[in-house]
Amino acid sequence: MKKNILPIILLFGIIGATAQENTDHDFDVIKNLDVFNVIYKHLDMMYVDTLDANEVIVNGINAMFQSLDPYTTYYPEEKITELKYFVSGSYAGIGSIIRYNSQIKRVIIDEPYEGMPAAEAGLKRGDIILAIDDEDMTNATQDVVSQHLRGEAGTTFVIKILRPSTGKTMKMKITRKTIQSPSVPYYTLRRDSIGYINLNSFNEGCSKDFRRAFIDLRNQGMKGLVFDLRNNRGGSEMEAVNIVNMFVPKGKLIVSNRGKMKRANHDYMTTVEPIDTVMPIVVLVNSNSASSSEITSGALQDLDRAVIMGTRTYGKGLVQMTLEMPYNGILKLTTNKYYIPSGRCIQAINYKHDKGGYIEHVPDSLTKVFHTANGREVRDGGGIKPDVEIKPDSMTNLVYNLVMLRDSNEILLNYVLDYVNSHPTIAAAEDFEISDADFDEFKRRVLKSNFNYDHATENYMDELEKLAKFEGYYDDTKEDFDNLRKKLRHNVEKDLDFNQEVLKEYISNEIVTSYYYQKGAIANSLRKDKDMLEAVRLLIALDEYKKILQP
Repeated sequence: MKKNILPIILLFGIIGATAQENTDHDFDVIKNLDVFNVIYKHLDMMYVDTLDANEVIVNGINAMFQSLDPYTTYYPEEKITELKYFVSGSYAGIGSIIRYNSQIKRVIIDEPYEGMPAAEAGLKRGDIILAIDDEDMTNATQDVVSQHLRGEAGTTFVIKILRPSTGKTMKMKITRKTIQSPSVPYYTLRRDSIGYINLNSFNEGCSKDFRRAFIDLRNQGMKGLVFDLRNNRGGSEMEAVNIVNMFVPKGKLIVSNRGKMKRANHDYMTTVEPIDTVMPIVVLVNSNSASSSEITSGALQDLDRAVIMGTRTYGKGLVQMTLEMPYNGILKLTTNKYYIPSGRCIQAINYKHDKGGYIEHVPDSLTKVFHTANGREVRDGGGIKPDVEIKPDSMTNLVYNLVMLRDSNEILLNYVLDYVNSHPTIAAAEDFEISDADFDEFKRRVLKSNFNYDHATENYMDELEKLAKFEGYYDDTKEDFDNLRKKLRHNVEKDLDFNQEVLKEYISNEIVTSYYYQKGAIANSLRKDKDMLEAVRLLIALDEYKKILQP
């Protein structure tokens, strides 16, 4: 009997400690909520200015979320449309990307979608939005213009635009409709019988679109598939399971959700017979492949059903659910971590706002080893590590400033608009590339504009010079600093020549988008895509492909 006394005492000790901990937690919650309410009441009564309750309280809520993960978010009633678009991938509007052109200080049409109201009405890239239903938009922000363009499906409005290529002001009547971003914007079968499917989001119903594309390619004689999940930020977990189910047998565990509330825990199994269990597959991923993209690629890796290629994925192993809030608000709340078939969670350890957010992956030496179905080693702790790593090309400072920071100069946009205006047609999307003479014209424009940008080496020189002065070495080395500065001085013409091939690719792709829309841009980008070329090579070299999937 005495043998049982110690375990019982220890058990009561644990229960007592747990009960005390729960009591302390409950008291802290009540205390701090009371303090928050009292503080706001005093601010509302006594603060020198009248408070905007919607602004102050929402700011308080958002500040609270800063101590949590980046995906727990509150959507007040006026922002519910954003959440619905995130979940479904659809909204009611004109079907075009718009953006603010800082050079002319106006909002412009940037990329109409094929077959959507904007394109059907004749809106083109570069059109300057002047008014919507006689309401002036010349000084409006991009958000304000976007709000006016969106509305209920079936409603009409009149848009007034200025077309820079002709100088004409035009009015067009447009009927809004439900815009569904295509989940599979492009798929094709190459001459070597290797298929390619691009999936850019996991919105509702995307698995059906993917299935149709796969069956179409297989009927055309596809012998291997390149499945592109690069830059796919995720979406529906169930859609990811449905896609994996196409390639693995019925009854397989694909992903498990586990969190504090047991009723929110769930195991997702394959529920139907697959359509193909033998087709060789290479899945392309990069650092922007997240969430459902990682469930898909991770499950296919864990089940040894595909070779994963590219760079390590983002590392989002968290699952959210939505809860209705008072006054029609919605809380998107992180409730679970998910675990893929090998049992690993690929969430990066550092995901909280207050610790700087997700920055880098955990070193392999600090992660745990798991095993695929065939016994291959895989690890947890931050994303899906590819079976075949393809390091991305670095982007030079000049290319980044010309292509990514185009708002600062708009040289690229203006060149593309003039090119399109003077070329009624171009070659097929998968063949088009600007000539060297075309690039020389672009280069002339850049030089004429006195384009300038932060030169990384000059910035380092400035810092080194400051350090030399601080430590007292500068006077003795001033001549050396001056000579080095002369050698490192900005030479935009030289930088343009050095980056000619890369810039030609970017410019060509921008031009193709104006003629062939999103699918044309993807087709054009694949011409010299080293990830794609390596994936095709591997699918043709089947012995090498199979060897990778063995332990």
